Amino acid sequence: MRLDHVSYAAGPDGLIPTAKRLGALLSQEPVDGGVHPRFGTRNFTIPLRGGLYLEVVEALEHPASDKAPFGQAVKTRSALGGGWIGFVVAVDDMAPIERRLGRPAVPGNRHLPDGTELRWRQIGINGLIADPQLPYFIHWETPIELHPGNAGSDVTLTCLEISGDSQRVKDYLGEEISERVDPWTGKPAENVELKWVAEHGAPGLLAATFMTPDGEVRI
Repeated sequence: MRLDHVSYAAGPDGLIPTAKRLGALLSQEPVDGGVHPRFGTRNFTIPLRGGLYLEVVEALEHPASDKAPFGQAVKTRSALGGGWIGFVVAVDDMAPIERRLGRPAVPGNRHLPDGTELRWRQIGINGLIADPQLPYFIHWETPIELHPGNAGSDVTLTCLEISGDSQRVKDYLGEEISERVDPWTGKPAENVELKWVAEHGAPGLLAATFMTPDGEVRI
């Protein structure tokens, strides 16, 4: 179980301007990630050091975005002006998570502009909607070399600030998030601090801090 990516909903200016604005803050060019046809959403990704990435996502005017929980979560956050949706944890085996949550994971896919298809399974969006401090889980079915965090980056995610109850999230995860290892080099990677901010209004991901070539950036 390891941190995979963080998800940010586009603001009122739309997906591309939001992605470009965040990319400019991080001195990193966003990558067109394509459409999620099952969820009625589309994203851009910003790769980060150590196999992580930042996803910037918007809901499309499509029936799937009203029916799929992920589309609903994106629409809700964008309607509030955009911002952080949450953080995502990758697992090698989805079966224990499915048994614990009592339902199957759903398939997801998207095609990159060059036609390459990325595939995965995910679960936990309903939990995130009900309690935004909770992550959701992903299991990649795509070869690791196609993972969005494998594009190379000199930007490091150093801290996530979360409003909520750390024990609640630990119980939901069922185990500790592993010490980070770069999945391509096999070498230890800098761990991301999960900083809990108690009683800070509604629960959820409040901010993320990055170390960039131009210094520290908090979004």
